[in-house]
This record gives sequence, C-alpha cells and structure tokens, in this order.
Amino acid sequence: MISVKHVFKTFGSGAAATTALDDVSLEVARGEIFGVIGQSGAGKSTLIRAINLLERPNSGTVTVDGEELTRLSPDQLRLARRKIGMVFQHFNLLAGRTAQGNVELGLEIAGVGGAERRRRSLEILDLVGLADKAGAYPAELSGGQKQRVGIARALAGNPRILLSDEATSALDPETTRSILDLVKTINVQLGLTVLLITHEMDVVKRVCDSAAMLENGRILEQGSIVSLISTPGSRLAHELFPLGEIAPHPGNTVIEITFSGGSADRPVIAQLARSYGLDVSILGAAVETIGGNQAGRTRLELPGTPLFNAAPINDLRGQGLLVEIVGDGAVVQGAHA
Repeated sequence: MISVKHVFKTFGSGAAATTALDDVSLEVARGEIFGVIGQSGAGKSTLIRAINLLERPNSGTVTVDGEELTRLSPDQLRLARRKIGMVFQHFNLLAGRTAQGNVELGLEIAGVGGAERRRRSLEILDLVGLADKAGAYPAELSGGQKQRVGIARALAGNPRILLSDEATSALDPETTRSILDLVKTINVQLGLTVLLITHEMDVVKRVCDSAAMLENGRILEQGSIVSLISTPGSRLAHELFPLGEIAPHPGNTVIEITFSGGSADRPVIAQLARSYGLDVSILGAAVETIGGNQAGRTRLELPGTPLFNAAPINDLRGQGLLVEIVGDGAVVQGAHA
C-alpha cells in the first residue's frame, strides 16, 4: 500500500546541509498497522511528511496505492492526497469551530455539499465515540477527545491510508491506550492501512503488525513483529523486552531465550534443569501480549562455559527457540536460532 524507495531528504545546503533521510526504503502492506520508531531527531516526522509529500524528497520514490506520488503534478497530487488522512501530535484543531465544524473542514475544502458534510461528520464522530460532543468547541474537550476529533477529521474523506505523527505522545497513558484501541478498531472496521510514528515502544507492542527502527535518518531494521522477535540480534526485539544490564558470575554462561506463540506455554526452564542437572538462575524476564499472542524474553545463567553448555543450548534451539549467548551486555556474534 505504501512503498518508499531510496528516499533522501536534506535541509540546507553546502557545509550547513543536514541529512534527515538517508537512503530510506520501506514497504507497508495493505491493511496493516506499521510503526516507525525512533528517538527525537531520528527523521521520523520528515519521513511521514515525505510519504504525503508535505516534504518533497531530494531523490527516491514514494508510491501510495499503486500511484507514484513523486511524479505527480501539483493538481494531481492534491487529488491523490485525498486517499491519505493525517493525525497530528498537537491536534491542530480550529478553536473557533465546533468538533463537527472541524471534521467538516476537509470536506468543505473538497467542495462537498452542506447536507452531505453534516451527515458524514456526524457519522464519523459517532464512530470515534464523540456523537454527543458534535457541538463542543476544542476548549471544552479533553486531550483524548481532541485527538478523537483529529482522527475523525482525518477519516471524513474516506481515505485509504491513515498517517499518525506522534498522535499519542501528548496524552496520558490511559488516554493513549484508548486512542490506540480506537486506531485498531478503525483499522479493522474500515480496512485502513495505518502508518504511525512514535518514540514509545508500548505503542508498537499494543497495535502494530510490523515496525521499522529509524536512527540518524536510516532504517536499521524492519519487518513484521513476529519475524523481528525471531531475528537474532534484533535491536527492536530487544527493546520490546528490556531486561536491563547483564551481571554474570565469572566462568558462567548467560543466555537469552526469546519465545512467542505456543512456545510461551512450555516449561522450558524446568525441563532444562531436569534433563541436564543444571542449577539454572533466572536473571530476568519480560513477557508481553503482542498481536494477540504471548511473547517475551528470559535471561538465564548456566554454570560453566558456553562450550560446557553446548548440549543444553543446542537442545533449546532444536525446540525452535531463539537462543542468544550474551556477555558484557552484547550479543556474541554467531548466535543463531
């Protein structure tokens, strides 16, 4: 649904030029929720604005629903943008318009008649749970309600894609959860493809089907959450299940076992200790429900060296578990599933 290929974007020129996007390529499948995660300054907002060409790339292509936006004329681009709704971090509502008036704005600009504007705006406000707030002004709404109006406004024109630029970062945790649940609901009910920008890993855990990690304008990794969890050395997977610092005893082996789906229910540690007579120490564990499935990572300390523990480690890998040998806080090269 969204295809970004070899996009570069710089600001300024000469020695003062800053590269915001550095050869970025990503693919978002039709109907999925795709998260782009990164810290401030990573290039996330530039990327999302490049997708609807609010920022035109210096080079590379952006294709949305089979149409290459980077080749369109200004008039053609205005029409193509009607397929794309956008939700902003700070709501961007017009203070002098009611909730209904804010939702109608895009339809009004598009030339939709008054009766149809009113029908559609009330329909969408009902969808986002604000049917009773149609006549309220932004100053009379909570932060979560303002964001629901922003989402309703983005949906009013029946877009195929919803872009969300840090839409929950100004909200408290409980409101954030309710907004993310709403995004998931409209993703399912309307068949929308959603691309959301965030710096919060909890957002990715709660609603995303796939994700990409952006750092210094470059994509470090991307893929479905399920595949990333099963990828040795995945930074995104490690940040989904943080376990803190490693403090092994000298001469012992520290391993991390990543599990998902059915493997989450197996008594892996008990079987390991029983089968090999090992005194296994649990150094940490993190478990989450992602995409409706339980997944997580457990850090264990085994007595003896990695060579001494080769048999139990290979046994775990033979069960289809991702096992990584770790030390000094870094994954040892060569660890594999």
